[in-house]
Amino acid sequence: MLSQQLEEALNKQLNKELHSAYIYQSMAAYFESTDFEGMALWMDHQTQEEMIHARKFYDYINERGGRVRLTGIEAPKVDWDSPLSVYQDALEHERYITKSIYELVDLAQGERDHMTNAFLQWFITEQAEEEATASAVISKLERVKNSPDGTFMMDRELAKRPAPVATSSAAV
Repeated sequence: MLSQQLEEALNKQLNKELHSAYIYQSMAAYFESTDFEGMALWMDHQTQEEMIHARKFYDYINERGGRVRLTGIEAPKVDWDSPLSVYQDALEHERYITKSIYELVDLAQGERDHMTNAFLQWFITEQAEEEATASAVISKLERVKNSPDGTFMMDRELAKRPAPVATSSAAV
């Protein structure tokens, strides 16, 4: 069974993951409005991935006898100056989520909740991947930022991102 403090912290993270999905869907909408269909698809896939993350927290809270508590979701940003600025915001957001996961790990370890600590290890690995992926896109966009042809090629490359596959939280 989860402590009240850990249950509240896990619920906050669940809601942060839902907010992340909302942010990425806003980024997808921005790209659709600017005719960057590949980048929009990339962000749609990122939205799906964040929903999978949220579901993992949802299921885990319930599996440990906690109560899921959903909160309101703040409206996300809707406009950016360029594709590069969108991905820079995405990286900044992923760093925020990484910090939040680390704080959850610290709390779980402090409470000697080994099950929650083990559950959160998957997210640590996932966040390393999330940050590396966003950084790689930023690096490429920085190289082509003054080239419409280069940006077009990046849009086509990013359209190749496969859709995420949901796994049950039990498999984590």
